[in-house]
Amino acid sequence: MIGLISGYAAISVYFGGFIHHLWQLRKDPQFNPTSLQIVAGIAILLHGLAVSGLLFVDDGLDLSLLKIVGLMALIINILVFISGLKKPLHSLYLALMPMSALSLLAALISPSTKAVAQMSVTMQIHVLLSVLAYSLLAIAALQALLSGYQDWQLKHKRQNLLMRTLPPMQTMEVLLFEAIWAGWLLLTLSLISGFLFLNDLLGQHLVHKVTFSIVAWSVYAILLWGRHSLGWRGNQAIRWSWTGFIAIFLGYIGSKVVLEFILT
Repeated sequence: MIGLISGYAAISVYFGGFIHHLWQLRKDPQFNPTSLQIVAGIAILLHGLAVSGLLFVDDGLDLSLLKIVGLMALIINILVFISGLKKPLHSLYLALMPMSALSLLAALISPSTKAVAQMSVTMQIHVLLSVLAYSLLAIAALQALLSGYQDWQLKHKRQNLLMRTLPPMQTMEVLLFEAIWAGWLLLTLSLISGFLFLNDLLGQHLVHKVTFSIVAWSVYAILLWGRHSLGWRGNQAIRWSWTGFIAIFLGYIGSKVVLEFILT
């Protein structure tokens, strides 16, 4: 009951924060984001209570797809909230707040689509590393989307309300590659822990997930090499970033959709 109450409260705060953000932008595109951070912090606390109630059930962990999506939304918001204390990331909330509200709503109203799992400590570490990696790379994908939009607007000599809230293009690229570096390192640790701790990839239907994860790891590795050695930036970096994220998405979300909805 507490989980449901906190979940619907979080959804209300997320939508309220989104409306507050739009109102602040219309009033002053260069507004002080302190009030937005406070609203986001309240929503994150409520979101955390709701997700803990959804995941931790009597017999173990409920790792159903929509429950995990709700967890990833929580982690993404936590990472953006922490980074936003020192960096200009508040523009991300324009997409994150409504998306988080909808993902949490789906997690609250959906039935369990996966058997409750009993997990060892090592497997819990592997799952945590994976979710953190996917969350950071999702932030990088969103950052790349905003960077691409900003680049298009600049080339066409346009400047709408959203453009006036974004930091300079160079700062956007720095933030993008910081997220990619962190996500790629965590994805590396996730793959290593998976090979060490998973005993039967075929029996657990994990081959496609691992394959797409390795493809994504390789794409991000090439992108980081290209950035360091060849100075890749702009649309080239954005394309590579989204290619890697699509591979991650197909490997994790796509595989869970097939296993939990189509095959079942």
